[in-house]
Amino acid sequence: MNSTPSPSSADQDVEGADFVAAVAMELESFLAEKRALLERVSPASLVLLDSIQTLATGGKRMRALLCYWGWRGAGGAAGGAAGAGTIVQAGAALELFQTAALIHDDIIDRSDTRRGRPSVHRQFTTLHQSSSWALDGERFGHAAAILAGDLCLSLSEEMFARIGAGAHSTAREVFNVMRAEVMAGQYLDILEEVAGPSQPHGTAVARASAIIRYKSAKYSSEHPLVLGGALAGADGALLEGYSAFALPLGEAFQLRDDILGVFGNPATTGKPAGDDLREGKRTVLIGLTMECAKEADRSFVHENLGREDLSDGEVERFRAILTDSGALARAEEMIAVLRAQAFEALERLPLGAATANALAALGEAAISRSA
Repeated sequence: MNSTPSPSSADQDVEGADFVAAVAMELESFLAEKRALLERVSPASLVLLDSIQTLATGGKRMRALLCYWGWRGAGGAAGGAAGAGTIVQAGAALELFQTAALIHDDIIDRSDTRRGRPSVHRQFTTLHQSSSWALDGERFGHAAAILAGDLCLSLSEEMFARIGAGAHSTAREVFNVMRAEVMAGQYLDILEEVAGPSQPHGTAVARASAIIRYKSAKYSSEHPLVLGGALAGADGALLEGYSAFALPLGEAFQLRDDILGVFGNPATTGKPAGDDLREGKRTVLIGLTMECAKEADRSFVHENLGREDLSDGEVERFRAILTDSGALARAEEMIAVLRAQAFEALERLPLGAATANALAALGEAAISRSA
């Protein structure tokens, strides 16, 4: 890595914060434009945009920031400089894609909460109930949320197209592949929930690892970082180096998310304790448990995973099984190995100190987080 003196973390934080603020302004302006369009269609449709805007204004902006530092590492202009509009629009497109994915994911997972608030489909169900409308409120909630997610997905594509990405064929390819992989990975996830119990225990971890890679890791870290580099004109070697850092980082990020889905504090995660267990998520953590646990404990997991009415006591038993079997410790070991792979790859990247330090900080925050 570059041996020039390291700028202070405060300088990097300010630059990152300036970029995040620019993305927020871009989203606000873009969604205001869409609000005027929907209002011409019908004021009743504005609730779709309201649900998108509320969700899109939250979160850590990790994907947008990875995209930004990928851009900066390849020589792109700082967030407030002339010519930086491209990366701001790319960051906004990623945030809209993430928002669409969350809306649809919560429907698929039957999640009632997101970031401490009712999920979008639950918001629409409540609207139906409070309005005393006809027919089934839950069906309306799901249908309306699917449409909100679809609208958000189309807005993400429209935002990315504004970059004029035809001149950035590699970036366009990355964006297209990212979207297709997430949909395929999401399908593998729901397939595993229904077909996983009949599959061999010995392949459960490999199946769950493939889901992690394509549903989450690539779009959470690898694709955003590579996308930023491609938009700045990075060569193939740098993009490969970005992937070598960001893919294991993304896999560690999702493993941490899976642990938090069982052991996380609802006050910090914004979701009920044991939510992943009630949703029937066959994660790497569950796969490790099925490999390591005693037969009686495996039977308990097999029979109770995905039960929506799991009691707090049964969630505690799940936690004890995951801990006593050694599955939790093995998952933490996997995170440690992936972290080492990521940071060794980061050391090999030909980056300036500011970009390298910013990527290191994002990586640590992603792996060590509690929410």
